Amino acid sequence: MSKPLPVLVSFGGINSAGRSSSHHAHGRLIHQVLSEERRQQTFASLRQLCNRPEATDEELLAATLIRQIGADHFDPQAVPWNQPLSVQAAGADVHLELASKQVPKTLPTGWSVSAGPTDQTSRVALQGQHDWLLPTTRDFDVKVASQLPDGCNPTALYPSRNHPRGVAMSVYAASDALGNLGLSWDAIVSLVAPDQISVYAGSSMGQLDDKGFGGMLKQRHRGGRVTSKQCPLGMAQMPGDFTNAYVLGTAGATGATIGACATFLYNLRHAVHDIQEGRARVAIVGAAEAPINPETMDGYLAMGALATDKELRALDGLDPSCTPDYRRACRPFAQNCGFTMGESAQFVVLFDDALALETGASIFASVPEVFVHADGPKKSISGPGIGNYLTVARATACAQSLVGDELLRTAGFVHAHGTGTPQNRVTESAILNKVAAAFGISDWPVAAVKCYLGHSLAVASGDQLAMALGTWDSGWLPGIETSDTLAEDVVSE
Repeated sequence: MSKPLPVLVSFGGINSAGRSSSHHAHGRLIHQVLSEERRQQTFASLRQLCNRPEATDEELLAATLIRQIGADHFDPQAVPWNQPLSVQAAGADVHLELASKQVPKTLPTGWSVSAGPTDQTSRVALQGQHDWLLPTTRDFDVKVASQLPDGCNPTALYPSRNHPRGVAMSVYAASDALGNLGLSWDAIVSLVAPDQISVYAGSSMGQLDDKGFGGMLKQRHRGGRVTSKQCPLGMAQMPGDFTNAYVLGTAGATGATIGACATFLYNLRHAVHDIQEGRARVAIVGAAEAPINPETMDGYLAMGALATDKELRALDGLDPSCTPDYRRACRPFAQNCGFTMGESAQFVVLFDDALALETGASIFASVPEVFVHADGPKKSISGPGIGNYLTVARATACAQSLVGDELLRTAGFVHAHGTGTPQNRVTESAILNKVAAAFGISDWPVAAVKCYLGHSLAVASGDQLAMALGTWDSGWLPGIETSDTLAEDVVSE
C-alpha cells in the first residue's frame, strides 16, 4: 500500500511585500506585469494592511519591500546605548544630593551617605574613581531592513496582551492561512481525530524585542524590572504554541526544530513525515521572525554579515555624504557586501491526499519529501559543506523522478538562498552549477527573492515557498532586479 501524499492546501503570512494569501505578496513583486484587475487587487490588500485607504499606488510601493528602517522599529541615527564614563574626584570629595529611595541598598565602593536637607533626601560623598554608564545615543552602521508594510501592526488586530512582535505576526500568519483554506476549520476537525493534527512552528532567534527575551535581558541594565511574561513569551517555540492555543485549539503533536535559516524546512520535514507515516492527516507548518532591532542586528553586524551604509556607498562609488540606494541593498550573485535583515511570518496547511479529495480542498502543491543533510567536518559553522550538495542533488533527483528528464530540463526553476553576501554568491552558484551539469540542465532560471524581502532567518524558505506558489499561479518568476551583472567569482559554466 502506498504512503499518503502530503499536499499543500492553504498558505498565509505577512512580510514586507504584504499578505501571502491569494498571492498578494507575490503580486507586489511582479506588479508591473499583472493585469490591471490583479494589480489593483494587490494594492487594495496593501491599503487595508497599511490602514491607508486613500494611498496612491506609488505611496504603497514606497511603503513596502526593502527600505530605510522606519519609526515602527528604531531610529538608526539615534540608537540608545550606554557610554562608559570614568569619574575621578579631583582633590576633594564629590557631593551629590539624591532622593533617599534612589540610594542603593548596597553602597558602591567610595560612597558615604549622610542625611540630606529634607527627610526624603540624602547627601552622598564620592571618593576616588567611579565607573559609570552614561545614557546617550549612537549612529547605527545599518539603516536598511525589509519591514512589514508601513502602518501594518499585527498586535492591534487582536487582544495581543503585550505579545512580542514575532508572536503577533505568527497569530496573523496562521489566521491568514486558515482563512485562505476555503473550508470551515470545525468541519475539518469533525473529520479527523484530535491527535491527527500536527503543528510545527518556531523561530530561530526567539522573541528578542522588549516584550520577549530582549526586554528580559536588558531591563535590569536599564534600571527597570523583568516582567513575568518576558521569559516565557521569548522562547523560540512560541509561534507554534500560540498557533495551537489561540488559532486552532488543537491537542495533537507539536514542536519546533530550530535550524537557523532552514528552520521552516526542518519543521516542514516533520509534517511531511507525520502524514506519510499516518501519524497525522493535517499538519500546520510555520515560522516567524522579528529581528529588526539594534541588539539582534548588532550581532550580525559584528559577524560582517549585514550590508552597511559605508559598504553600499563604496559599491556604487558614492560620496560619504550621499544616501545609499536602500532598494538595492541586497544584490544576490552580484558585487555585494552583505545581506539585509527582514521580518516575516509564513504558515502552510498540509492534508493527506485522501482528505484533500474528500473535502474538495484546493491543492496548490504536493510535498513528496524534504531533504536535510549536515555538512560533515569543517572549520566554520557558517561555511559551506558537502551537505549542501547532497540536499540540492537529492531534491533535484526527486523532481526528476516525478516529472521526467524533459520537464526537469525545460520547465524547472530554482529559488536560490541568494543572501547577497560575497561568500554565498560563490558557494551557492558552485552548487547549482554542479547539480545542473550532473542532470544535464543547461538553462536553469534562478530567482533570489531576498533582493525584495531581505533575509527573514527562520522564515526564509517559507518566503520562498510562498513566492514559488505565486509563480505557479501567475506564470511569472520574480527577477533579481537589484543585481545588474553577475560578479566575476560567480560560477556559471
